[in-house]
Amino acid sequence: MPGGRLTQQERQQIALGLADGLAYAEIARRLDRPTSTVTREVMRNGGPTGYRADLAHRATERRAHRRRQTAPREPQAPERAHGRDPEAVREYEETYTTVLMASGMPKMTARVMACLTLTDAGSLTAAELVQRLQVSPASISKAITFLESQGLVRRERDERRRERYVVDDDVWYQSMMASARATAQLAEIARQGVGILVPQTPAATRLENIARFVDFVSESITRAAEQAREVLHTKPEATSGGTASPSSDRG
Repeated sequence: MPGGRLTQQERQQIALGLADGLAYAEIARRLDRPTSTVTREVMRNGGPTGYRADLAHRATERRAHRRRQTAPREPQAPERAHGRDPEAVREYEETYTTVLMASGMPKMTARVMACLTLTDAGSLTAAELVQRLQVSPASISKAITFLESQGLVRRERDERRRERYVVDDDVWYQSMMASARATAQLAEIARQGVGILVPQTPAATRLENIARFVDFVSESITRAAEQAREVLHTKPEATSGGTASPSSDRG
């Protein structure tokens, strides 16, 4: 499998694959590259609809130039625990960050969320985040405030009375439930508009259909989150093929 940075020719092949509607995995297979490499490349350079090979190549060269200029201030090296490849961890963190950004999360917020999620402890202090990400305390504070507002992190004090930011096992469940509540509120507001715009008029009918659709989505999110919640609290079991499958404590 080839290593190193993507070549300009490979980026052109990625652009052609996207234009043909190919999945990232198929594009990666044709390039003999990891799927994560293609995903990261696309998501950090405009996404599947905005990706341009020449622009992506120039942007990568600019980033490499900036890294060389700031080499003395490199972030803390990734952990080597559990036999991990530090470079693979760093690249995966970039991929995870770009996918969070594609979901609508601001860049710094996505970086903080990825950093917290990918630590074994699931928590870091503000000083640790500053050191790892090489950004200002103000940037960390702003990102944490946003994540708290979305229910994605919480604060707690450790034994040294330091404030730690925590991503716990239940955080995605709480986030999904918050999303379901917001969606249900949209349905309620849409229904209020039906009466104001007079039922059976085109605008009112549109709002009624929106309310019905959003109600269904909200109920589906809530039901699925409740049913799958235990997955967040299970440990994977090794299978005979060397992969892992979730196990539950329930009998």
